[in-house]
Amino acid sequence: MRRFLVDRASIENVNVVQQEAELEPPPNVVNEFNPNEIVRDPGFCVAKSILVPNMDDEIPVRGRSRAEGRTITNLHHYRAEIFYVAIDKICVEMDHRFSEGSNIILDCFSCLDPKNSFSKFDVDKLARLADIYHADFSDDDRGTIRDQLETYVLQVRRNASFSTCEDVQSLAMKMVQTEKHLVFPLVYKLIELALILPVLTASVERAFSAMKIIKSKLRNKINDVWFNDLMVCYTEREIFKSLDDIDIIRTFTAKKSRKGHLPRNFI
Repeated sequence: MRRFLVDRASIENVNVVQQEAELEPPPNVVNEFNPNEIVRDPGFCVAKSILVPNMDDEIPVRGRSRAEGRTITNLHHYRAEIFYVAIDKICVEMDHRFSEGSNIILDCFSCLDPKNSFSKFDVDKLARLADIYHADFSDDDRGTIRDQLETYVLQVRRNASFSTCEDVQSLAMKMVQTEKHLVFPLVYKLIELALILPVLTASVERAFSAMKIIKSKLRNKINDVWFNDLMVCYTEREIFKSLDDIDIIRTFTAKKSRKGHLPRNFI
């Protein structure tokens, strides 16, 4: 998830470039995928019996008659016909997994990426998160967060200690070490939200998996209250395993009188 938060903008940039001209990807994408870097280690290729192609060699265009004489370089083949296709499939998979609203949130959170001197930092997108998470930010917070973001990015770009940050997690640790989380509490709250987002996503997926197990064909008419109680017990089963059954029985019995009475050794 953290990888997706960081690289989502890069993937979208690849799509734009591909639509305009399938020749040169953005510089940051070249750093991500360089065929020459992949084949630089001859020992690995020899051990795996991998034929190392010369990226400048001309090869016939696939799907065309050789009589036409049309050729492309190996570099263009691996970049445009393999790498771009893989990126397209990843984007389609992400679009199916995340809704449009989720994509907007992920795109906004990706602006917190500290790499390359906070090159992806966008005040407008980060300030928009305060409106999306309106329950976590007051009206005064939403009015001042933009100024705090602008001041924050100026200071961290000038501070050499932040140049070693590689992801949002290391950025949060560095802010605590330098006490910047006290100077920029609203920015730090955004970082906290970015860090708990993968946990929330996993929790939701785990809850949906539990729903399929609990609400089966034999229990398809279960009411919402009972269904919610069963969901809590199943999802947090590790916590319930640590509880003593006798304590549960005593608490349940003490709530109100029952038609039947439990054995004395239980009470």
